[in-house]
Amino acid sequence: MTQPPLSTAPADHNVFAGNPLDRAANERKDPAWLQGQHDDPARRILPVWRLRFPVDEGAAGGAGADLIWLPPAATAALPAGATPAPVLLGLRDGVPHFALDVSALDDPAALDLAPGAAYRDLRGIASSLPPADSGLAAQARSLVDWHSRHGFCPACGAATAPEQGGAFRVCAECDAQHFPRTDPVVITLIHDGGDRCLLAARAAAASPDQPPPMFTCIAGFVDQGETVEAAVRREAWEEVGVRVTDVRYDHSQPWPFPSSLMLGCRARAETTEITVDGDEIGQAHWFTREQARRACSPGYDPATDGGSAALLVPPPLAIAHHLIRRWAEE
Repeated sequence: MTQPPLSTAPADHNVFAGNPLDRAANERKDPAWLQGQHDDPARRILPVWRLRFPVDEGAAGGAGADLIWLPPAATAALPAGATPAPVLLGLRDGVPHFALDVSALDDPAALDLAPGAAYRDLRGIASSLPPADSGLAAQARSLVDWHSRHGFCPACGAATAPEQGGAFRVCAECDAQHFPRTDPVVITLIHDGGDRCLLAARAAAASPDQPPPMFTCIAGFVDQGETVEAAVRREAWEEVGVRVTDVRYDHSQPWPFPSSLMLGCRARAETTEITVDGDEIGQAHWFTREQARRACSPGYDPATDGGSAALLVPPPLAIAHHLIRRWAEE
């Protein structure tokens, strides 16, 4: 089977959402096939050092960055047992792509990267990566982090081992299977049905010598036994004291810190009086569509914005930015 083509819809091209791999869920069940991928001389290996990624920051004439994938020979000199088994991410044009956790190395330069290359935190470089690279790195970061934390069975305490190229782990004693998890998070643009949206900030009001706080959409994890719609209504009430209706799913974004799925939604406010929780949320305000449109524009300076509060919104790295911008531009 071939991987379905990537969608061309803008909603599917958030940062981290451009993974082009065929994850080979069916093929990897065959041990012989899986061994063939490990032996493939064309395979590509992405080293991950303490959740940092090797990048060439000279890509695109210095305006971007590219992940650095290593050929098999580059890791052949690593001492036996120095790294865990590589994780099969999937196939691209028939070529297997692996992530290799090299965190045990004191100095990752032992892998002899190209001159000028460096290991960088994904959050800092994601917006500079091509869409495919950001999606691949998101998958690799989440899986490497999960495997590093699940070496022992939570049921009996015995050691676990990866199966099917790292798709899950199996306990050596009780045979329990443990799968990587993804935590669903609802993130919601609340509007009044007209030309205002409600955005919240963690920080207190800005002072003259301090930059304004960042205002964003309300968000929170989906609880057990809870629907997306119920989670949106609960978070709106808990964080800003507003009752909402007409909850609509908009689009999503993988968020690999460590492994969440941001479920972008919209909801219409039934009440408009704001009462912040004082714990997670420090302040919240209603902003006009025009304010939101300006805040999402390149080169915007919140210090020149009018209204009840200066509006600084998250950067395009975050799905909140796109939820706000799409509503503002309607």
